[in-house]
Amino acid sequence: MSDLDLFSIVIVSTLIVFFLAQQKAKKWQMTDSGITLHSLPGYYGYLSALWTAIPALLIFAAWSFLEVNATSMLVVGQFAELQALDKSSLSLALNEIHLLAGSGGASSAADASINAQAAVLYLQYMDDSFLLKTSSVLAIAALGFAFTYWRITPATRARNSVEQLTIYALLACATIAILTTVGIVFSVILESIEFFKQIPITDFLFGTHWSPQIAIREDQAGSSGAFGAVPLFWGTIFISIIALMIAGPLGLISAIYLAEYADKKVRSVIKPILEVLAGIPTVVYGFFAAITIGPLVRDFGNYLRDIGVNLDIEIMANLTVSTESALAAGLVMGMMIVPFILSLSDDVISAVPDAMRDGSTAMGATKSETVWKVIVPAALPGIVGGFLLAISRAIGETMIVLMAAGVAANLTANPMDAVTTVTTQIVTLLTGDQEFDSVKTLAAFALGLGLFITTLLLNIIALHVVRKYREQYE
Repeated sequence: MSDLDLFSIVIVSTLIVFFLAQQKAKKWQMTDSGITLHSLPGYYGYLSALWTAIPALLIFAAWSFLEVNATSMLVVGQFAELQALDKSSLSLALNEIHLLAGSGGASSAADASINAQAAVLYLQYMDDSFLLKTSSVLAIAALGFAFTYWRITPATRARNSVEQLTIYALLACATIAILTTVGIVFSVILESIEFFKQIPITDFLFGTHWSPQIAIREDQAGSSGAFGAVPLFWGTIFISIIALMIAGPLGLISAIYLAEYADKKVRSVIKPILEVLAGIPTVVYGFFAAITIGPLVRDFGNYLRDIGVNLDIEIMANLTVSTESALAAGLVMGMMIVPFILSLSDDVISAVPDAMRDGSTAMGATKSETVWKVIVPAALPGIVGGFLLAISRAIGETMIVLMAAGVAANLTANPMDAVTTVTTQIVTLLTGDQEFDSVKTLAAFALGLGLFITTLLLNIIALHVVRKYREQYE
């Protein structure tokens, strides 16, 4: 029997308990002795089922979470050779023990090795642990069933108890979400601190050269690496600005047209078609950017350069053109985030009270004046929220930038030159087998922290704008 089988047994038992408790309450309801139930029969079933399932599943989850580590430590405690290993060597040894245990034990050729003996002992401990876990989970489930099923009476406040348990469950889910966020933030901060112990924070924040490759030997070029993040943050901002310049006007004007000018039939057709763009995988946008938009931008840049050479315009004649460019990535990313701005802006514009439209019209304003001087300012908080979502989506995008803008960390204002972003470099640094104590890998956490702070600042600015105009128009 496996963990899945044990979990299935608990779920099936819970369903049986629910049916039994519900039937017990229905029998009380059908008697002619004048018994009045405090709650509907279903609540008695829910109460018994919850007290049967929740304690058992909590024991099951906690045991399964701690089982491997606890068993591994017990195995290590039985072998002095394993206890003498340092942290990294012990980790490698445990990995080998787990692999040997997963294959059913050691081969006869390796029976004399410490890891092979430990794997056999590990399997024995895991079997014993599973037996204890199974008996504990089933015993807790049986106790929970007995505690509720035999104690419920017609006067039991089953509905109140079920609702209270539901509130606790919702609170637990919210707490888990908060703790997960806190855990992510602290993990990034702690790893970033380790990075800044090796690389000065000033070099990271103000350095203009990014080359995280660390040589194996000291006599090789680039043995110390370079971790100036300015080109990465500039590339992220540069591409996001290009994308927003494309998506902002298109999304907002499209939303105004659909909300204020379009017929219902036109709106019912156009809006779903535009919102389909949000469901296209970003890797598809990346292929489109690399195969179609990138070459078009390159050809356009070469055309401008030829014009500059013929007309002796120095700026155009010296224009650097690359197939992988910030402009190509920004154009495609702008297409991708149009639905975010369009959908949210359309919803908030449509939600503006008709009284404001009627009042503006009564004062003699035209349709366009009403839209731009009354409706858009009134809907500005929601519009800012749509723009913020679009900017956050653009800043966090990886595949389009990776395929269309490249990985070259260039500090340039030329949109036709190759650049890279923070997210692209994070993916590059964490691809493959990495040592999480090396400065190269730790650099990814520092970049993640910088990206988190940037997004937080954008949220604070947007929240300030939303609050300011909400007070004005509410």
